[in-house]
Amino acid sequence: MNKDLVKENERVDDLQNGCYVIQDREKFCFGMDAVLLSGFTKVKEGEKVLDMCTGTGIIPILLSAKTKGKNFTGIEIQEDCAQMAERSVKYNGLEDRIQIIQGDIKEAVSIFGAASFHVITCNPPYMIGAHGLTNPHMPKAIARHEILCTLEDVVSQAARVLGDRGRFYMVHRPFRLAEIMNVLTRYKLEPKRMQMVYPYIDKEPNMVLIEAVKGGNPRITVERPLIVYEKPGVYTKSILELYGMV
Repeated sequence: MNKDLVKENERVDDLQNGCYVIQDREKFCFGMDAVLLSGFTKVKEGEKVLDMCTGTGIIPILLSAKTKGKNFTGIEIQEDCAQMAERSVKYNGLEDRIQIIQGDIKEAVSIFGAASFHVITCNPPYMIGAHGLTNPHMPKAIARHEILCTLEDVVSQAARVLGDRGRFYMVHRPFRLAEIMNVLTRYKLEPKRMQMVYPYIDKEPNMVLIEAVKGGNPRITVERPLIVYEKPGVYTKSILELYGMV
């Protein structure tokens, strides 16, 4: 592990699985949604995986540690974030399994070619228009708001770079669920699994996890709800298991 890979004002977070990730508080740090998505995603032995809007590279790093996928690629439009993710890959000695590309997901099919992945994951910007407050720090705003890419950009490109029967995994907000389902089916990505995530058992869900299959038949399984907290500051057993703390 080369400490020279970590710049001033950056920190190294222990992922509790033998891997680490470099982060910068002034930019965008990964949250629970990335961890939940990595836990929801299924990668089979020998499969090739693309993570769109990879940010810190957290999802490829987590998936490389817990699956037998052949290789993992992350694409990130922001140069500083892409370089930081690449340094995290080097810090973990994972250059043989993970590649970080600085590029625009709207050009994914030009960059990677059609039908070039078995699995695609994405933790995209959630907010559109006046939804939420635009963050004055542009890297954080880009990660949270549809400034540089939209839901349709993500889905349309995912549909093109996925092979037939390939799987697309995404975490998003429930308030956009009707739109999400509409866009997925329009691009022949058939929703197959869905799981709602609730902060507490008596609150409304604030995240939704979705798996869609390219060219799949219409039939969706709604999995049991995932509850994050038993009480303030105390994770449920399900979340502790995801974090490898049980």
